[in-house]
Amino acid sequence: MEKNLVKKVSSRKDLDEFIHFPLELYKDCPQYVPDMEYDVRNSFNTEKNHGLSFTEVQAFIAQRNGITVGRIVGIINSRANRKWNTKIVRFGYFDVIDDLEVSRALFDTVMQWGHERQMTEIQGPLGITDFDKEGMLLEDFDRDSSMIEIYNYDYYPKHMEQLGFKKAADWVQIRVAVPAEVPKRYARVANMSKEMFGLRVRKVSYKEIKKEYGRKIFHLMNEAYAPLFGYCAFSDKQIDYFVNMYLPIADVDMIPIVENDKGELVAAAVTMGSLSQAMRKSKGRLFPLGWWHMLKALKFKHEDTVNMMLIAVRPDMQGLGVNALIFDDLIPIYNRKGYRWAETGPQLEDNVKELSQWKPLNPETIKRRRCFTKMI
Repeated sequence: MEKNLVKKVSSRKDLDEFIHFPLELYKDCPQYVPDMEYDVRNSFNTEKNHGLSFTEVQAFIAQRNGITVGRIVGIINSRANRKWNTKIVRFGYFDVIDDLEVSRALFDTVMQWGHERQMTEIQGPLGITDFDKEGMLLEDFDRDSSMIEIYNYDYYPKHMEQLGFKKAADWVQIRVAVPAEVPKRYARVANMSKEMFGLRVRKVSYKEIKKEYGRKIFHLMNEAYAPLFGYCAFSDKQIDYFVNMYLPIADVDMIPIVENDKGELVAAAVTMGSLSQAMRKSKGRLFPLGWWHMLKALKFKHEDTVNMMLIAVRPDMQGLGVNALIFDDLIPIYNRKGYRWAETGPQLEDNVKELSQWKPLNPETIKRRRCFTKMI
Protein backbone atom coordinates (compact mmCIF):
# COMPACT_ATOMS: atom_id res chain seq x y z
CA MET A 1 0.00 0.00 0.00
CA GLU A 2 1.38 3.41 -0.94
CA LYS A 3 2.19 5.64 2.02
CA ASN A 4 0.55 8.62 0.38
CA LEU A 5 -2.81 6.88 0.79
CA VAL A 6 -2.64 7.61 4.52
CA LYS A 7 -3.66 11.22 5.04
CA LYS A 8 -4.07 13.55 7.97
CA VAL A 9 -7.60 14.39 9.01
CA SER A 10 -7.54 18.11 8.36
CA SER A 11 -11.05 19.04 7.17
CA ARG A 12 -14.69 18.51 8.12
CA LYS A 13 -15.01 16.06 5.23
CA ASP A 14 -12.00 14.07 6.48
CA LEU A 15 -13.44 13.98 10.00
CA ASP A 16 -16.77 12.76 8.63
CA GLU A 17 -14.91 9.90 6.88
CA PHE A 18 -13.03 9.13 10.10
CA ILE A 19 -16.22 9.00 12.18
CA HIS A 20 -18.40 7.08 9.74
CA PHE A 21 -15.87 4.43 8.64
CA PRO A 22 -16.64 1.99 11.53
CA LEU A 23 -20.35 2.09 10.71
CA GLU A 24 -19.54 0.62 7.31
CA LEU A 25 -16.86 -1.74 8.62
CA TYR A 26 -19.14 -3.24 11.28
CA LYS A 27 -22.49 -2.91 9.51
CA ASP A 28 -23.02 -6.69 9.52
CA CYS A 29 -21.63 -7.25 13.03
CA PRO A 30 -24.38 -7.65 15.67
CA GLN A 31 -21.90 -7.37 18.57
CA TYR A 32 -20.58 -3.93 17.65
CA VAL A 33 -21.80 -0.83 19.52
CA PRO A 34 -21.04 2.49 17.78
CA ASP A 35 -19.58 5.51 19.51
CA MET A 36 -21.81 8.52 19.90
CA GLU A 37 -20.90 10.76 16.97
CA TYR A 38 -20.84 13.95 19.04
CA ASP A 39 -18.45 12.28 21.55
CA VAL A 40 -15.94 11.57 18.78
CA ARG A 41 -16.23 15.06 17.32
CA ASN A 42 -15.81 16.61 20.76
CA SER A 43 -12.66 14.55 21.33
CA PHE A 44 -10.88 16.76 18.79
CA ASN A 45 -12.50 20.02 19.88
CA THR A 46 -10.27 22.09 22.19
CA GLU A 47 -13.31 23.93 23.57
CA LYS A 48 -14.94 20.64 24.59
CA ASN A 49 -12.03 18.33 25.39
CA HIS A 50 -9.91 20.04 28.03
CA GLY A 51 -7.46 17.14 27.92
CA LEU A 52 -6.16 18.67 24.68
CA SER A 53 -4.52 21.40 26.75
CA PHE A 54 -1.79 18.88 27.63
CA THR A 55 -2.27 16.37 24.82
CA GLU A 56 -1.35 16.55 21.15
CA VAL A 57 -3.48 14.47 18.82
CA GLN A 58 -3.56 13.78 15.11
CA ALA A 59 -6.14 11.65 13.33
CA PHE A 60 -5.36 9.79 10.10
CA ILE A 61 -7.40 7.88 7.55
CA ALA A 62 -6.19 5.33 5.02
CA GLN A 63 -7.82 5.33 1.61
CA ARG A 64 -7.67 3.07 -1.43
CA ASN A 65 -9.16 4.21 -4.72
CA GLY A 66 -10.93 6.99 -2.84
CA ILE A 67 -12.53 4.57 -0.35
CA THR A 68 -11.64 4.74 3.34
CA VAL A 69 -10.17 1.43 4.52
CA GLY A 70 -8.72 2.34 7.92
CA ARG A 71 -8.32 4.99 10.58
CA ILE A 72 -6.11 5.73 13.59
CA VAL A 73 -5.21 8.55 15.99
CA GLY A 74 -1.77 9.43 17.29
CA ILE A 75 -1.86 10.75 20.88
CA ILE A 76 0.93 12.31 22.94
CA ASN A 77 -0.20 12.88 26.52
CA SER A 78 2.56 15.02 27.97
CA ARG A 79 1.13 14.86 31.50
CA ALA A 80 1.13 11.03 31.48
CA ASN A 81 4.62 10.93 29.97
CA ARG A 82 5.93 13.20 32.74
CA LYS A 83 4.23 11.16 35.45
CA TRP A 84 5.55 7.82 34.20
CA ASN A 85 8.85 9.17 32.84
CA THR A 86 8.15 7.83 29.35
CA LYS A 87 8.23 9.03 25.76
CA ILE A 88 5.16 7.24 24.51
CA VAL A 89 2.94 8.04 21.58
CA ARG A 90 -0.41 6.36 22.13
CA PHE A 91 -2.67 5.14 19.38
CA GLY A 92 -6.44 5.01 19.55
CA TYR A 93 -9.56 4.89 17.38
CA PHE A 94 -7.87 2.14 15.37
CA ASP A 95 -10.15 0.41 12.86
CA VAL A 96 -9.13 -1.32 9.66
CA ILE A 97 -10.17 -3.79 7.00
CA ASP A 98 -8.54 -7.22 7.07
CA ASP A 99 -5.42 -6.16 5.18
CA LEU A 100 -2.08 -6.25 6.98
CA GLU A 101 -0.56 -3.67 4.66
CA VAL A 102 -3.23 -1.13 5.53
CA SER A 103 -2.51 -1.69 9.24
CA ARG A 104 1.22 -1.41 8.58
CA ALA A 105 0.77 1.89 6.74
CA LEU A 106 -1.36 3.34 9.55
CA PHE A 107 1.07 2.37 12.29
CA ASP A 108 4.11 3.47 10.29
CA THR A 109 2.46 6.87 9.92
CA VAL A 110 1.73 7.24 13.65
CA MET A 111 5.21 6.01 14.61
CA GLN A 112 6.79 8.52 12.24
CA TRP A 113 4.56 11.26 13.65
CA GLY A 114 5.64 10.29 17.17
CA HIS A 115 9.31 9.96 16.21
CA GLU A 116 9.27 13.51 14.84
CA ARG A 117 8.18 14.59 18.33
CA GLN A 118 10.98 12.64 20.07
CA MET A 119 8.78 9.73 21.17
CA THR A 120 10.52 6.35 21.49
CA GLU A 121 7.63 3.93 22.03
CA ILE A 122 4.09 3.39 20.76
CA GLN A 123 1.30 1.93 22.93
CA GLY A 124 -2.39 1.27 22.53
CA PRO A 125 -5.20 1.20 21.96
CA LEU A 126 -5.42 3.89 24.62
CA GLY A 127 -7.47 7.04 24.85
CA ILE A 128 -6.87 10.74 24.76
CA THR A 129 -7.95 10.57 28.42
CA ASP A 130 -8.30 7.63 30.79
CA PHE A 131 -12.08 7.91 30.58
CA ASP A 132 -11.89 6.81 26.95
CA LYS A 133 -12.11 3.23 25.77
CA GLU A 134 -8.92 1.18 26.09
CA GLY A 135 -7.64 -2.27 25.15
CA MET A 136 -7.93 -4.38 22.01
CA LEU A 137 -10.27 -7.36 22.31
CA LEU A 138 -8.41 -10.71 22.19
CA GLU A 139 -11.26 -13.17 22.67
CA ASP A 140 -15.03 -13.50 23.13
CA PHE A 141 -15.71 -11.79 19.80
CA ASP A 142 -19.18 -13.33 19.83
CA ARG A 143 -20.24 -11.47 22.98
CA ASP A 144 -22.15 -8.20 22.91
CA SER A 145 -20.05 -5.10 23.34
CA SER A 146 -21.09 -2.00 25.29
CA MET A 147 -20.77 1.77 25.21
CA ILE A 148 -17.76 1.66 27.58
CA GLU A 149 -15.53 -0.78 25.71
CA ILE A 150 -13.79 -1.32 22.40
CA TYR A 151 -15.05 -3.96 20.00
CA ASN A 152 -12.88 -5.23 17.18
CA TYR A 153 -12.76 -8.17 14.77
CA ASP A 154 -10.58 -11.19 15.54
CA TYR A 155 -8.00 -10.29 12.89
CA TYR A 156 -6.95 -7.12 14.73
CA PRO A 157 -4.66 -8.80 17.33
CA LYS A 158 -3.25 -11.02 14.56
CA HIS A 159 -2.19 -7.89 12.69
CA MET A 160 -0.56 -6.53 15.84
CA GLU A 161 1.51 -9.66 16.37
CA GLN A 162 2.55 -9.77 12.72
CA LEU A 163 3.68 -6.16 12.98
CA GLY A 164 5.93 -6.93 15.95
CA PHE A 165 3.82 -5.51 18.77
CA LYS A 166 4.09 -7.07 22.25
CA LYS A 167 1.95 -7.12 25.37
CA ALA A 168 2.16 -4.07 27.65
CA ALA A 169 -0.87 -4.85 29.84
CA ASP A 170 -4.05 -6.93 29.77
CA TRP A 171 -7.50 -6.17 31.07
CA VAL A 172 -10.36 -8.60 31.76
CA GLN A 173 -14.01 -8.04 32.47
CA ILE A 174 -16.27 -9.74 34.99
CA ARG A 175 -19.84 -10.84 34.34
CA VAL A 176 -22.15 -12.02 37.13
CA ALA A 177 -25.76 -13.04 37.45
CA VAL A 178 -27.55 -10.63 39.77
CA PRO A 179 -28.49 -12.74 42.82
CA ALA A 180 -32.03 -12.67 44.15
CA GLU A 181 -30.71 -11.71 47.58
CA VAL A 182 -27.52 -10.10 48.88
CA PRO A 183 -25.00 -12.89 49.61
CA LYS A 184 -24.57 -13.44 53.35
CA ARG A 185 -20.87 -12.63 53.15
CA TYR A 186 -21.57 -9.18 51.70
CA ALA A 187 -24.30 -8.48 54.23
CA ARG A 188 -22.07 -9.53 57.14
CA VAL A 189 -19.05 -7.52 55.98
CA ALA A 190 -21.25 -4.51 55.20
CA ASN A 191 -22.60 -4.47 58.74
CA MET A 192 -19.09 -4.81 60.19
CA SER A 193 -17.88 -1.87 58.07
CA LYS A 194 -20.73 0.28 59.32
CA GLU A 195 -20.06 -0.59 62.95
CA MET A 196 -16.25 -0.50 62.90
CA PHE A 197 -15.66 2.51 60.66
CA GLY A 198 -18.86 4.51 60.97
CA LEU A 199 -19.59 4.24 57.26
CA ARG A 200 -22.91 4.82 55.54
CA VAL A 201 -24.22 4.50 52.01
CA ARG A 202 -26.34 7.24 50.56
CA LYS A 203 -27.54 8.55 47.23
CA VAL A 204 -26.98 12.04 45.94
CA SER A 205 -29.32 13.97 43.70
CA TYR A 206 -28.64 15.15 40.16
CA LYS A 207 -28.23 18.66 41.57
CA GLU A 208 -25.69 17.51 44.18
CA ILE A 209 -23.68 15.60 41.58
CA LYS A 210 -23.52 18.60 39.26
CA LYS A 211 -22.76 21.07 42.03
CA GLU A 212 -20.34 19.13 44.22
CA TYR A 213 -20.22 15.35 44.14
CA GLY A 214 -19.23 14.95 40.50
CA ARG A 215 -15.87 16.49 41.30
CA LYS A 216 -15.64 14.57 44.58
CA ILE A 217 -16.16 11.24 42.83
CA PHE A 218 -13.57 11.98 40.15
CA HIS A 219 -11.06 13.26 42.72
CA LEU A 220 -11.56 10.02 44.61
CA MET A 221 -10.97 8.11 41.37
CA ASN A 222 -7.78 10.11 40.75
CA GLU A 223 -6.53 9.06 44.18
CA ALA A 224 -7.63 5.41 43.97
CA TYR A 225 -6.46 4.79 40.40
CA ALA A 226 -3.17 6.74 40.59
CA PRO A 227 -0.91 3.62 40.69
CA LEU A 228 -2.69 1.84 37.81
CA PHE A 229 -1.11 1.31 34.40
CA GLY A 230 -0.77 4.56 32.46
CA TYR A 231 -3.30 6.46 34.59
CA CYS A 232 -3.28 10.26 34.39
CA ALA A 233 -5.39 12.34 36.78
CA PHE A 234 -8.34 14.39 35.51
CA SER A 235 -8.44 18.16 35.93
CA ASP A 236 -11.53 19.95 37.24
CA LYS A 237 -12.33 21.24 33.74
CA GLN A 238 -12.26 17.69 32.38
CA ILE A 239 -14.39 16.48 35.28
CA ASP A 240 -17.02 19.15 34.74
CA TYR A 241 -17.23 18.22 31.06
CA PHE A 242 -17.74 14.51 31.81
CA VAL A 243 -20.34 15.23 34.50
CA ASN A 244 -22.32 17.47 32.16
CA MET A 245 -22.07 14.88 29.35
CA TYR A 246 -23.09 11.76 31.26
CA LEU A 247 -25.32 13.07 34.05
CA PRO A 248 -28.41 13.33 31.78
CA ILE A 249 -28.30 9.57 31.10
CA ALA A 250 -27.41 8.54 34.66
CA ASP A 251 -29.74 6.91 37.17
CA VAL A 252 -28.78 8.29 40.58
CA ASP A 253 -30.34 5.25 42.27
CA MET A 254 -27.43 3.25 40.83
CA ILE A 255 -24.67 5.64 41.92
CA PRO A 256 -24.08 4.85 45.61
CA ILE A 257 -21.52 6.80 47.59
CA VAL A 258 -19.98 5.78 50.91
CA GLU A 259 -19.12 8.37 53.55
CA ASN A 260 -17.55 8.09 56.99
CA ASP A 261 -18.86 9.69 60.18
CA LYS A 262 -17.01 12.90 59.28
CA GLY A 263 -18.90 13.19 56.00
CA GLU A 264 -15.79 12.34 53.95
CA LEU A 265 -16.26 10.46 50.70
CA VAL A 266 -14.40 7.15 50.96
CA ALA A 267 -15.95 5.16 48.10
CA ALA A 268 -18.26 5.51 45.12
CA ALA A 269 -19.67 3.39 42.33
CA VAL A 270 -21.01 4.55 39.00
CA THR A 271 -23.28 2.00 37.33
CA MET A 272 -25.93 2.31 34.64
CA GLY A 273 -28.16 0.18 32.51
CA SER A 274 -26.76 -0.99 29.20
CA LEU A 275 -27.60 1.19 26.19
CA SER A 276 -26.08 -1.16 23.61
CA GLN A 277 -29.25 -1.90 21.67
CA ALA A 278 -30.34 1.73 21.68
CA MET A 279 -26.97 2.86 20.38
CA ARG A 280 -27.02 0.27 17.62
CA LYS A 281 -30.45 1.43 16.54
CA SER A 282 -29.39 5.08 16.60
CA LYS A 283 -26.07 4.33 14.79
CA GLY A 284 -24.40 6.69 17.22
CA ARG A 285 -26.52 9.68 16.24
CA LEU A 286 -29.01 11.52 18.43
CA PHE A 287 -30.90 12.92 15.46
CA PRO A 288 -33.32 12.47 13.89
CA LEU A 289 -34.54 9.48 15.98
CA GLY A 290 -31.53 8.43 18.05
CA TRP A 291 -32.79 10.37 21.07
CA TRP A 292 -35.99 8.30 21.06
CA HIS A 293 -34.12 4.99 21.18
CA MET A 294 -32.02 6.31 24.08
CA LEU A 295 -35.04 7.65 25.97
CA LYS A 296 -36.91 4.39 25.53
CA ALA A 297 -33.97 2.40 26.85
CA LEU A 298 -33.52 4.73 29.82
CA LYS A 299 -37.13 5.26 30.86
CA PHE A 300 -39.47 2.70 29.38
CA LYS A 301 -37.92 -0.61 28.36
CA HIS A 302 -34.35 -1.13 29.40
CA GLU A 303 -32.01 -4.04 28.68
CA ASP A 304 -31.33 -6.84 31.17
CA THR A 305 -27.68 -5.93 31.82
CA VAL A 306 -26.19 -3.22 34.00
CA ASN A 307 -22.71 -1.83 33.30
CA MET A 308 -20.46 -1.39 36.34
CA MET A 309 -18.55 1.59 34.99
CA LEU A 310 -16.31 2.19 38.00
CA ILE A 311 -15.83 1.50 41.68
CA ALA A 312 -13.34 3.70 43.51
CA VAL A 313 -12.26 3.27 47.14
CA ARG A 314 -9.95 5.65 48.99
CA PRO A 315 -6.54 3.93 49.28
CA ASP A 316 -6.51 3.86 53.10
CA MET A 317 -9.92 2.13 53.09
CA GLN A 318 -9.16 -0.52 50.48
CA GLY A 319 -9.40 -4.11 51.69
CA LEU A 320 -11.64 -3.17 54.65
CA GLY A 321 -14.94 -4.37 53.25
CA VAL A 322 -16.13 -1.06 51.83
CA ASN A 323 -17.05 -2.71 48.52
CA ALA A 324 -19.49 -4.97 50.36
CA LEU A 325 -21.45 -1.89 51.37
CA ILE A 326 -21.81 -0.95 47.72
CA PHE A 327 -23.01 -4.40 46.68
CA ASP A 328 -25.34 -4.59 49.66
CA ASP A 329 -26.98 -1.42 48.37
CA LEU A 330 -26.99 -2.16 44.63
CA ILE A 331 -28.19 -5.78 44.47
CA PRO A 332 -31.74 -5.04 45.76
CA ILE A 333 -31.96 -2.07 43.39
CA TYR A 334 -30.92 -4.18 40.39
CA ASN A 335 -33.57 -6.73 41.29
CA ARG A 336 -36.24 -4.10 41.70
CA LYS A 337 -35.40 -2.62 38.30
CA GLY A 338 -35.34 -6.04 36.60
CA TYR A 339 -31.64 -6.36 35.77
CA ARG A 340 -30.47 -9.97 35.45
CA TRP A 341 -26.77 -9.47 34.71
CA ALA A 342 -24.00 -7.10 35.77
CA GLU A 343 -20.81 -6.60 33.78
CA THR A 344 -17.75 -4.59 34.71
CA GLY A 345 -15.64 -2.45 32.46
CA PRO A 346 -12.06 -3.55 31.73
CA GLN A 347 -10.03 -4.28 34.88
CA LEU A 348 -6.29 -4.89 34.92
CA GLU A 349 -5.57 -8.61 35.20
CA ASP A 350 -3.05 -8.06 38.00
CA ASN A 351 -5.38 -5.86 40.10
CA VAL A 352 -6.03 -8.66 42.56
CA LYS A 353 -7.92 -6.52 45.08
CA GLU A 354 -10.46 -5.40 42.52
CA LEU A 355 -10.94 -8.80 40.91
CA SER A 356 -11.25 -10.70 44.21
CA GLN A 357 -14.25 -8.63 45.34
CA TRP A 358 -16.49 -10.54 42.93
CA LYS A 359 -15.86 -14.03 44.36
CA PRO A 360 -19.13 -14.33 46.34
CA LEU A 361 -21.04 -13.78 43.08
CA ASN A 362 -19.46 -16.72 41.18
CA PRO A 363 -17.94 -14.43 38.53
CA GLU A 364 -17.24 -15.31 34.92
CA THR A 365 -14.07 -13.78 33.48
CA ILE A 366 -14.70 -12.56 29.95
CA LYS A 367 -13.41 -10.32 27.17
CA ARG A 368 -9.66 -10.26 27.68
CA ARG A 369 -8.19 -7.23 25.98
CA ARG A 370 -4.67 -5.91 25.54
CA CYS A 371 -2.59 -2.77 25.35
CA PHE A 372 0.16 -3.45 22.81
CA THR A 373 3.57 -1.81 22.72
CA LYS A 374 6.49 -1.45 20.33
CA MET A 375 9.70 0.53 20.30
CA ILE A 376 9.89 3.08 17.52
